[in-house]
Order: sequence, then C-alpha cells, then structure tokens
Amino acid sequence: MVEVINAFLEYLILVLFIVAVAGVAIFLGINLRKRKNRTEELATAQAQTETVEENHEP
Repeated sequence: MVEVINAFLEYLILVLFIVAVAGVAIFLGINLRKRKNRTEELATAQAQTETVEENHEP
C-alpha cells in the first residue's frame, strides 16, 4: 500500500511541476505580447503624427 501512495505522490509532484512551468511560460508570454503591442502602438502613433506634420508643411 505504501508503494501505491509513493507512486501517486511522485506523479502528483511531477504534474504540479509541469503546471508551474506552464504557468510561468503563459505569464511571460502574455507580458511579452503586451509589451510588443505597446511598442507597435507607439510606433504607429508616431508614424501617423509624422505623416500629419508632413502634410501640413507649406
């Protein structure tokens, strides 16, 4: 009976480790994507501003 409990605990620890690694990966992925989106939005806004300024020059 002890062997069954040990095997169960071993797999439980393995699953918890895999879930923790996946959670960290998801967290990093979301944060990196948000950062990239902000950078792209700033670049787009800056390009639009430059285009508007170029069109208004006499």
